[in-house]
Amino acid sequence: MNGETNNGWAEANQRYLTARLKVVRRALERHAAGRAATTSSRVAESETPEASEAPELLDEAVNTFKGPSALGHLAEMFSLSPFEQDLLLLCAGIEFDGTFPALCASAHGDPRCNYATFSLALAALPDPHWNALTAAAPLRRWRLVEVTNSGEGLLQSQLRIDERVLHYLAGISYMDQRLEGLVRPFSSHRDLPESQQQVADRIVDFWSRRKLSGGWPVVALCGRDQRAKCNVAARGCSLLRLRLHVLRAEDVPQSVAEREAFARLWERESLLLGSALLLDAGDQEMPPAAVALIEALNSVLLVSVPETLNLRNRSAYRVEVQKPSAVEQRSLWTDFLGPAANQINGELERLVSQFSLGSDAIFDASELAGESVSPEGEKDFSAGALWDACRMLARPRLDDLAQRIVPAATWSDLVLPESQARGLREISVHVRQRAKVHGDWGFAAKGERGLGISALFAGSSGTGKTMAAEVLANDLRLDLYRIDLSQVVSKYIGETEKNLRRVFDAAEDGGAVLLFDEADALFGKRSEVKDSHDRYANIEVSYLLQRMEAYRGLAILTTNLKAAVDTAFLRRLRFVIEFPFPDATHRAEIWRRIFPVETPVKDLDLSRLARLSIPGGNIRNIALHAAFLAADAEAAVTMTHLARAARSEYAKLEKPLTEAEIGGW
Repeated sequence: MNGETNNGWAEANQRYLTARLKVVRRALERHAAGRAATTSSRVAESETPEASEAPELLDEAVNTFKGPSALGHLAEMFSLSPFEQDLLLLCAGIEFDGTFPALCASAHGDPRCNYATFSLALAALPDPHWNALTAAAPLRRWRLVEVTNSGEGLLQSQLRIDERVLHYLAGISYMDQRLEGLVRPFSSHRDLPESQQQVADRIVDFWSRRKLSGGWPVVALCGRDQRAKCNVAARGCSLLRLRLHVLRAEDVPQSVAEREAFARLWERESLLLGSALLLDAGDQEMPPAAVALIEALNSVLLVSVPETLNLRNRSAYRVEVQKPSAVEQRSLWTDFLGPAANQINGELERLVSQFSLGSDAIFDASELAGESVSPEGEKDFSAGALWDACRMLARPRLDDLAQRIVPAATWSDLVLPESQARGLREISVHVRQRAKVHGDWGFAAKGERGLGISALFAGSSGTGKTMAAEVLANDLRLDLYRIDLSQVVSKYIGETEKNLRRVFDAAEDGGAVLLFDEADALFGKRSEVKDSHDRYANIEVSYLLQRMEAYRGLAILTTNLKAAVDTAFLRRLRFVIEFPFPDATHRAEIWRRIFPVETPVKDLDLSRLARLSIPGGNIRNIALHAAFLAADAEAAVTMTHLARAARSEYAKLEKPLTEAEIGGW
């Protein structure tokens, strides 16, 4: 509706409202005159000129009104009878017209009763009916009027029109202030990908068919992409000419009384605004208070949940909202990047393969990655900036669930036998070439099972398992997150799987490298099932492996005890790499690389240092300790500093430092 049309409606609505108020005023004046036991001629004389002209003014307002009035909308939406409309206008007149209170006092015959009451309405207004007073009738059920309990009984209690309804009658529509802190409007200004548009069309078709039989069934939007679900909901509502508002499930009132009050206010607001409500649970299960609200609300309602929603007293139409397909993501990148897409065409395949982003996230990444503006006014992009922008956007959900490690180690820092080093490089190859093998060469079409890249790093503490994960993440330019399985595993049945699901779902967008440290907490020889605990322990391991097999990124498990891992579990891992205890040759190489080039060293004997029978992790501790000792002495790192640091490290390990290791230092 344009501004000129809207102004015309507002003026016509004001004329109509004024005329209707004058009709009610006339009825009050007649009743006041009747209480004074005047004659019919005196009644006519007691009317104000405006009131006596009310019928003519009303006829004129109706004949010139090109559309339904605000009062007409209210009457239709809430099924108000003519008497209930007049009663509502009686309460509105108290607020709109300064002479109404005195007129009410005159009609009551008591100067103190300068307000509207049910008693006055029943006596003064035409076509009265008693059931308009009940709590189940529209005026009180929808809280169009409020009854002020002053101890005088229902008939004599003061009536006041609700402020939100008062402004609506005047032609001003806005969100009820009691709801503003809980619900927020949502709209989407971008077109949906075709796959999501089809979901929105199915919702509209379902609602349209079911609406014919009365009522609005709940629509459950399932999936991991929260913004996509909101966009689909907004599109479906737009097709039905409805606005969309969103309420977070965690904000639902907890007490029954507050929840009931919210439900009534929202049901009224949904009619006044022509709005639908999306109840968003985020990536959590729907809490009990929110479920109770769902079953209580009788309005256009959608719910956003990760997987499914179980209701006792209400059915739900479940739809799956998936992220855009790879083809759609590629098309979105091309649209958002514009001409710049041609400059990085080869990199788009890598972006789509590595990052599973929705349309909003792709738009945000495109905006974030813009580095400069070309002479033609177009944004200039680089493939590296786009890659980093995608990594940044994929982080927030996982940062709350795991520890992000900034990888600094490179291939040159890693000292391993040739077979292990080759195995790590093959892992990197699998991640880099996944798009070509799975997509272009058709392996993904054979089935999703087994497409995930999973690895087990086995070896004693300090042999380089975590460093190898860092090297891979650095080489692939991906984020590395360490998940402590001892914190994920729960003694409560089903909780471990729930925790693992949250981790994998959060990591899916960016395909981060997941490092499950201390896998011994979960893995082990498959035990004989003697009770429910054994059964569920095996289920937890199976669930983890299933998610690793389906995960689009790289998932790494580390363990100090490979022998404790069941061979049936090993079969489902793509890579198993053993990190051996370094021999003297490898220890010497570790010592050669351990000090940064900026660290001053003097007369270090690598062959003697290699005699220390410790893995790389302990070698680093000794080197760092010695560096602090040398810095305090304002000298270069020498064998003397390293000897002191070695004794300290061995004492910490409760391990004797033999003469064969330290002799001659």
